[in-house]
Amino acid sequence: MPQIVVEKLSKTFRVYERATGIWGALRGLVRRRHRLVRALHEVSFQLETGEMLGYIGPNGAGKSTTIKVLSGILTPASGRVEVLGLTPHRDRQRLAGRIGVVFGQRTQLWWDLPVIESFELLRHIYKVPAGDYRQRLDLLVGTLDLGSYLDTPVRQLSLGLRMRADLVAALLHAPEILFLDEPTIGLDAVSKLAVRRFIRTLNQEQGTTVILTTHDMDDIEALCRRVVVIHDGGIFLDGTLGDLRRRVSGERRLIADLADGTGEVTVAGARLLEREGNRVTLAFDPEQTPAAELIARVAAAYEVRDLFVENPPIEELVAKLYGERRA
Repeated sequence: MPQIVVEKLSKTFRVYERATGIWGALRGLVRRRHRLVRALHEVSFQLETGEMLGYIGPNGAGKSTTIKVLSGILTPASGRVEVLGLTPHRDRQRLAGRIGVVFGQRTQLWWDLPVIESFELLRHIYKVPAGDYRQRLDLLVGTLDLGSYLDTPVRQLSLGLRMRADLVAALLHAPEILFLDEPTIGLDAVSKLAVRRFIRTLNQEQGTTVILTTHDMDDIEALCRRVVVIHDGGIFLDGTLGDLRRRVSGERRLIADLADGTGEVTVAGARLLEREGNRVTLAFDPEQTPAAELIARVAAAYEVRDLFVENPPIEELVAKLYGERRA
């Protein structure tokens, strides 16, 4: 049985409009005008135990709303939602002990307390036995390299360190499912790598099911086999990264560093995308021109110092998907 079941989930918000003019203000005292905004519209997907899902889309697409419904913070307008056999908004207290949630722009730690005291408070909230808590805390703190910061007030932590501490806080009670909403937002490269490595280990070695929402496509490429692309509150694509690439473009790219003085570059079976000095980027369809054949043509026509083949950046593919959806 899937751990997460979402069927035709819809969610709307009532947004009150600001009154203009004196008569508008007077009418607003009696009856405020509002409009309904559709955040989610008949969203459906399922997750099996141990899956890692990349849930992506532009700002306002409905990613965070979905996470809040799944964790019981919001009540859906319609549709069926089950997490670990429970209905999140009805069984929020029972579900809280079995899931972990990390919001990249908010913290569940106490701002003025040392990190370790926040952890201790969470232990009591989740009723984690002392022995289990100590064993899990030591493992998490060691893995995320937080040992030197346990006595530091949360407000004095850098963003990267606070995010690591939030991950520990979300995992102290050994949740079966982890919801991560923008967990690497604003982090430097070193902190991003540390967080990604930890999430991958958690998923692969402990079998924790993960839903990851992010605008950082490097996170998706590094962690997720399956992606769901959401746009305007509805699912636009549900499949693998390979499905995403095939949906948008089957092209690959050959980047070649050529010798000084190389003139115009034209190669049969490829088109020139860009050129910076002696580095050229060629786009080609591997179904029409295999990579080995194209490399041979380039090497035969030009003096090559270095070359490599890569897929188009995933950001570019997702941007094209959004463009299709708008069209």
